[in-house]
Amino acid sequence: MAALFTGKVLMDNREKDEVETERELGRALENKVLLLYFGSGQCPRCRQFSLLLKDFFLRLTDEFYVERASQLVLVYVSRDETEEQQSAFLKTMPKRWLALPFGDAFKRELELRFAVSEVPAVVVLKPNGEVIVGNAVEEIQRIGPACFRNWQEAAELVDRNFLLAEDFDNQTRRSITDPIRRLKYKLEKTTEEKNKEKKEEGEESS
Repeated sequence: MAALFTGKVLMDNREKDEVETERELGRALENKVLLLYFGSGQCPRCRQFSLLLKDFFLRLTDEFYVERASQLVLVYVSRDETEEQQSAFLKTMPKRWLALPFGDAFKRELELRFAVSEVPAVVVLKPNGEVIVGNAVEEIQRIGPACFRNWQEAAELVDRNFLLAEDFDNQTRRSITDPIRRLKYKLEKTTEEKNKEKKEEGEESS
C-alpha cells in the first residue's frame, strides 16, 4: 500500500508530523485495509457522516472498545477551502488518522484514479492497492463496524498479532516441556549405562 504514496507526504494527526520516508509509510500502511476519506469540514453531509465515521473508526481501533486495534488505517483527502479549515476539522477527528497535506496536487490524482466526483466518499483498498469498495459510505451507514470483517477477508490480511501469540505459545510449551524431556533423557541414559556395566561384569566373571 505504501507504493500508492511513494514519493508523497502524509501528515500524522497525532503530532502534526510528516510521514514521508518509504520505511515510515510502510510501517503505517502495510498489511492493513486502507480507507481514503474524501470530505470537507464545511460540507453539511460530510459533517454528519464524519461523526459516524469517527465512531466507526474508534470502535475498531481504540483500546477503549477493542483489546487490540484492527488492521485499519485512514487517510483524509481534504476538499476544505483553507488549511485552517482542514486543521480545525482534523482536531475533532481520531488521532490515528493520517491526512494528505492541504493543497497537495496528489489529491486530484487520487480523485481521478478512484472516480470520486462527490463527497463524502470512502474508498476501501487492499494492502496491494486494489479496490475492495469504490464508495463505502452507504455500507458504513447501514452496517457499521461489522463491515470491516468483510473487508478484512477480501484483503486477505496476515494477522501478525495472532502469529506472534502463536509463536509465543509454542515457545512457552517448549520451555515447560524441555526440562522434562532432558530429565527423561538423562534417566534413560543412566539406566542404559548401568545395564552396560552389569553386562560387562557378567562377561568378566564367566
